[in-house]
Amino acid sequence: MAGFGYTILGFGSGGEAKVEFDYLIVAGGGGLSTGPACGGGGAGGLLTATGNKIAKGTQLTVTVGSGGTSSAPNRVGGNSSVIGGDFSITTNGGGNGNALTGDAVDGGSGGGGGGAYRFNSGQNVAAGQGGSGNTPATTPSQGNDGGDGSPTFFSQGQPTGPAGGGGGGAGAAGQTAPDSVGGQGGDGVQSAITGTATYYAGGGGGAGNTRGQGGQGGGGQGAPNTGGTGAATGQSNTGGGAGGGSTPQSGGSGVVILRIAAGDYTGTTTGSPTVTDDGDFKVVKFTGSGSIEM
Repeated sequence: MAGFGYTILGFGSGGEAKVEFDYLIVAGGGGLSTGPACGGGGAGGLLTATGNKIAKGTQLTVTVGSGGTSSAPNRVGGNSSVIGGDFSITTNGGGNGNALTGDAVDGGSGGGGGGAYRFNSGQNVAAGQGGSGNTPATTPSQGNDGGDGSPTFFSQGQPTGPAGGGGGGAGAAGQTAPDSVGGQGGDGVQSAITGTATYYAGGGGGAGNTRGQGGQGGGGQGAPNTGGTGAATGQSNTGGGAGGGSTPQSGGSGVVILRIAAGDYTGTTTGSPTVTDDGDFKVVKFTGSGSIEM
């Protein structure tokens, strides 16, 4: 883009003017299936790139995914996208964490954290598995796997007990839960597209006798299995996954951010994005769906 305080419009093979822009597109974070030793929600898918070119005057339609909830069938986060002309990018919602006795759900970015174990006739037979990240697969990858649960048999008030795995983040996998301790959510990815370095798309922490912390980038912390403050919702407009626990929590909604040279910005938008200045650039931040003329 313009590195010296001015912009030169590119031209396509047909002589049409081109606008250059950077983007950050983050989907909604995963929710969870509530219960003790619940795994954290996976982060929403994240894709970012610089130096993209599109024909001047192209109308881009922007969709911002909502966070997944604790109610089926809406536990997986919603997709975010920017589509118009010959440009089309979609990021996929994070998978939800699962409760005490089950595997987690795959996510477009972060897979959800696994529940503590698969339960069969009073015996804990295996750890609940974390969901796979970046499913279906894209290049570059949108995220990472969720962590497995800890299958220690539950005994109320005892120092050991089951714990859920951490949700996968855009930058790192969720942690497999140590004995009785909720797994940490995987960290997200740091971006300075707005002019300020900020993390996005962190995984939610798992529940356990000791709660797991959410990953950097809006991941919610998990809840303790007994008493104490409940799990935390993923932070809005970061794509953070929900923290695991017995109380209903949602993943954080997604966000779409475009960075355009000030001289190319038309000011024609819908959906009421926030527009800020960063030197010679306009930063257009969509926290809800809308459109922009390039």
